[in-house]
Amino acid sequence: MDERTVAEIAAWAVLAANAVAGAFAGWRWWRVEPSDAVWPLLRAAQAVAVGQALVAGVLFVLGYEPGDGLYWLYALLPVAIGLIAEQLRIASAEQVLENRELPDAQAVGTLPEAEQRSVVLAIVRREIGVMALAALVVAFLALRAALIA
Repeated sequence: MDERTVAEIAAWAVLAANAVAGAFAGWRWWRVEPSDAVWPLLRAAQAVAVGQALVAGVLFVLGYEPGDGLYWLYALLPVAIGLIAEQLRIASAEQVLENRELPDAQAVGTLPEAEQRSVVLAIVRREIGVMALAALVVAFLALRAALIA
């Protein structure tokens, strides 16, 4: 198997994993139905993206020259997108608390049970939305990487 084929397989794997995870998470976000399957899917898709970055690093060390130098950007950027998404996920939870004029997460515990559930659902929904969007962006970048590897 030549280097180009390895690069393409890695990119297609990232595309598949992130497209499935992003679409599923997006669907659950849209329906306002959190699912226990969302987070493992998103984490697996992130792991595949890290795997692609490692493959790209090995290919670089081996002297691989892709058809377009942008391949390196498309192969490595998904890891950065994942890190940024995690920061936005944290910020989205803080935003929900701020919007409801709650000073911190502990203040949620002082609310009536129905309001607690509402706050938690709002936080989880925002987190899923952020991560779904990030996974879809990564899927697009992986498509670009696969096409120019």
